[in-house]
Amino acid sequence: MQSINEIEELVKLISKLPGLGPKSAKRIVLKLINNRDELIKPLANTLAQVYKNVVRCNLCGTLKSNSTACSNCEDTKNKFTKICVVEDIADQWSIENSNIFQGYFHILGGTISSVGQKKEDLLINSLVERVKKDNIDEVILATSATVEGQTTAFYIQDSLKKTYVKVTKLAQGLPVGGEIENLDDGTLFSAFKNRTGIKSNSD
Repeated sequence: MQSINEIEELVKLISKLPGLGPKSAKRIVLKLINNRDELIKPLANTLAQVYKNVVRCNLCGTLKSNSTACSNCEDTKNKFTKICVVEDIADQWSIENSNIFQGYFHILGGTISSVGQKKEDLLINSLVERVKKDNIDEVILATSATVEGQTTAFYIQDSLKKTYVKVTKLAQGLPVGGEIENLDDGTLFSAFKNRTGIKSNSD
């Protein structure tokens, strides 16, 4: 019975992954068990290494190895003049895969209105410092078109006022309530191409 309990626990854990329910989790568990040497052992080793070595960069918010410099915010090969601000890693990956944007990313890790989310956790202060240090010309706010995403964008805009950097936001093609990671490449291209400047409240 001990092994059954272990299987049930594994099914519960896998069911917590996005897009997977109990039935899908059971199929995955059976696949793993039937291929334990090819899948379970290397998967367990890889997960252990990820847990031990992969951390969030405390400057830009992306994922990095704790033994190496961050390739996103400490890029010595390319000296970009733009920073694209997104809510989470999935948004960064979606934009990178589309090859629409060439520049630095800044991953907030959520929105101001997220439950239990504090403004200081969103690395907004470090964004301001990056703009100053790296001589950034433009900050592109690629937050979602949800109320939370837009509230966060306005707060970031206000935080960047004294830097006098150009602040733009994604425009046409971004549906109301849309999440960045769920948009297709064509929609993302339109949103970036038609991005608009954001006027300051004092203008």
